[in-house]
Amino acid sequence: MMRILVADPIAEEGIQFLRSYAQVDVKTKLELDQLKAIIGDYDALIVRSQTKVGAEVIQSAKKLKVIGRAGVGIDNIDVDAATRKGIVVVNAPTGNIIAVAEHTIALMLALARNVPQANSYLKSGKWRREEFVGTEIRNKTLGIIGLGNVGSEVAKRVQAFEMRVIAHDPFVSKDYARNLEVELVSMDQLLKEADFITLHVPLTATTTKLIGSRELAKLKPTARIINCARGGVIDEEALLEAIKAGRIAGAAFDVFDHEPITDSPLFKEDKIIVTPHLGASTIEAQTSVAKDVAAEVLAVLQGQFSKYAVNAPHIPPELVPFMRVATTIGNLASQLMEGQISSTHIRYSGGVTNYDCNPIKTAIISGLLQQASEERINLVNVGLIATQHGLKISEEKEATCQNYANLLTLQVNTNAGTTTISGTVRDSETHIVQVNDFWMDIVPTGGYFLFCDHLDRPRLVGAIGNITGKADINISSMHLSRLQPRGKALMILALDQPLGEEQLQEICALPGIYSAKAVKLEIVFPATSLSRGD
Repeated sequence: MMRILVADPIAEEGIQFLRSYAQVDVKTKLELDQLKAIIGDYDALIVRSQTKVGAEVIQSAKKLKVIGRAGVGIDNIDVDAATRKGIVVVNAPTGNIIAVAEHTIALMLALARNVPQANSYLKSGKWRREEFVGTEIRNKTLGIIGLGNVGSEVAKRVQAFEMRVIAHDPFVSKDYARNLEVELVSMDQLLKEADFITLHVPLTATTTKLIGSRELAKLKPTARIINCARGGVIDEEALLEAIKAGRIAGAAFDVFDHEPITDSPLFKEDKIIVTPHLGASTIEAQTSVAKDVAAEVLAVLQGQFSKYAVNAPHIPPELVPFMRVATTIGNLASQLMEGQISSTHIRYSGGVTNYDCNPIKTAIISGLLQQASEERINLVNVGLIATQHGLKISEEKEATCQNYANLLTLQVNTNAGTTTISGTVRDSETHIVQVNDFWMDIVPTGGYFLFCDHLDRPRLVGAIGNITGKADINISSMHLSRLQPRGKALMILALDQPLGEEQLQEICALPGIYSAKAVKLEIVFPATSLSRGD
């Protein structure tokens, strides 16, 4: 009989479900050495956030076929180590969606009516009605940053409160938002118009301190902000300063930069409501998550597909270089595109058409959405994720390819225009060879870049170099492509350090600059399951 180890507490319903098919041992609070000593006897491991499943544990797992995470986040699991060993990692990303959405609304109501403060005062023997006059949420504007699973459920529910709902999420279609009765707007418009703002985005390089001093300065003085997403997406220090200065009316935090936390300057401010990461802490959510992860683990053990697999099925080694190109062009397009995404078109040209291109499509969409989705995108869930974002994907194949042995091209269409990125494999390396109308040859090894559309003219390169030099930012290489002399051109600078907002604004202010974007290219390989030894 198959053996399953449950190393963190999960709801009994999930355990009982598994016991119908396998031997289940519940052993919680195991030390690292204890877990390493016993993991070799098990076919499956289920954890929540407490147990760390690092490379050492995975290396000791001789029979392990699947690791299940009862929840969304997989920070405590070394997915790459599991992938290298052919172990499938699954999670339960949907079981707590409603719970988090409801907690968000609870915090919004608590902010509007000063519920925690009034409760505290009355219980301490003080009757202070005049100090806790609140505001109605009817006819107010709710701004949702991130219209994914949780953000969408919040949008549905606040319709009953007769609120106007606006949202910023470049990675969902207008049709999807329209069906939710949500108006898609720019981030700038959302910040200026919203009475309440709630964030529902993953914590990534681009969302870290997404709301900082500059963003807070755009809010109404009566605005209130809620974070039930991830600690770190709001600059806690900047928000505290804004509230103390009276620039915004209040805030509610369920998540923090560092957890667990029992002492913070946020806790000393009466206009800030705090809860200890309770978003998913309902009886129903815990039961749902336990049953979901149990079903996913059992599916893998029985040789079936898991719809919530974090790492994908087997990818042939010869396809790996194309997967890297695919992820890179998707990632670059996501940072260069403007406006609201409506559709994508993928073109496979040359030798790559000899392969099954579904994994490559998965890698492209993974790169495109990796900043917008908390879930790892793979062969199993790419269709589901694309549908959730209302993303239309079209594909075409060309057996021949002029100038290149193989070429992958991604076109992202938005209401602001089209962004086109092409890449190829040469000597097993990724080469970016096209950005919109410009052709070049760049080997992105990871790091920081400046992409600058400009009018080709003398002294412009030197002017940009002066700006980066004053900021002590070293330029490691430069690529220049132009349509014609003294015409439109694209300059790409590889930088040793990230370009600051101040320097970016200086560059944008130079004569002849059409646009300038700071880009971070990470060589992020999509989740795969290579055969053992690959």
